[in-house]
Amino acid sequence: MQMMQSMILNSPKGVDDNPLEPADITIPEPGPGEILVRVRVCGVCHTDLHTVEGELPLPKLPIVPGHEVIGVVETLGEGASRFKVGDRVGMAWLHSTCGRCSYCSKDHENLCEGARFTGYHVNGGYAQYTLVPEAFAYPIPDQFSDVEAAPLMCAGIIGYRALRLSETQPGGRLGLYGFGASAHIAIQVARHWGCEVYVFSRSKEHRKLAEELGAAWTGQATDKPPRKLDSAIIFAPAGPLVLDALRVLDKGGTLALAGIYMSDIPGMDYTKHLYYEKTVRSVTASTRKDGGELLGVAAQIPVRTQTQTFPLREANRVLQLLKGGQVNGAGVLVIPD
Repeated sequence: MQMMQSMILNSPKGVDDNPLEPADITIPEPGPGEILVRVRVCGVCHTDLHTVEGELPLPKLPIVPGHEVIGVVETLGEGASRFKVGDRVGMAWLHSTCGRCSYCSKDHENLCEGARFTGYHVNGGYAQYTLVPEAFAYPIPDQFSDVEAAPLMCAGIIGYRALRLSETQPGGRLGLYGFGASAHIAIQVARHWGCEVYVFSRSKEHRKLAEELGAAWTGQATDKPPRKLDSAIIFAPAGPLVLDALRVLDKGGTLALAGIYMSDIPGMDYTKHLYYEKTVRSVTASTRKDGGELLGVAAQIPVRTQTQTFPLREANRVLQLLKGGQVNGAGVLVIPD
């Protein structure tokens, strides 16, 4: 029985209490249609923070978090033929779906009742090896190093889906609330589409990064931008931001809520916040189509991810920094050989 290093969650608690514990666990064997991936790096996502702190109901414990995985194919399961041993692949939040329900048949596999998610239902990338059905793995464009590619696997994919669901149009005025890993990728796609981007963030460092990436204006959520917004995306998990965004959204505009978790949204003034055919919609996970399209456009631009790297054993520290808004761009764990 071969063992591997991991950081594992046995019981959710606040990140200041170091909920992830180092553990040697068994290297899994790939089943039919699966591939065993030797993990090189794994991005650290806000969803990981919500998982380890118990803000999301956990279907499985213990669990190895992590779903922004870049690695190489180590072993092929029976019938797996899409990749070969040694190929570089990425893994995202969506680990598998039933493939049969009405959602799957209508290109809404992200809403599948039988969907399973990486680092949530199944062990993820805070370990030396992990499993994925070959149909849910992505070939990674050569333009990106492992570290550069990791944030694309969730922050990038979710940001891309949020852009689509916000009905952002080329040349339009887009507002981004919160400027972490997702937003710093989404702004590059939006600028590629010719959008004028307004960024709202409490962090001076994050606003500075936004300006370097082409933001037309930066400020805080309570500020009034120079022009009304055609569309907006909220990445920060703070419900009161919904009212801030709707206040400056133009008539007929769309607000997309990109987080898997959000604190309570305060009561709205119908006329002030929602009238004039404004739309508010949530973003739920993503599809493989989103992932493929994002990787394609990211390679075309090409997107440049801002990253800070940390060893696997410092996973708790990265989550603490993430919660405190002290990661500028995206945090990435480097997995030991």
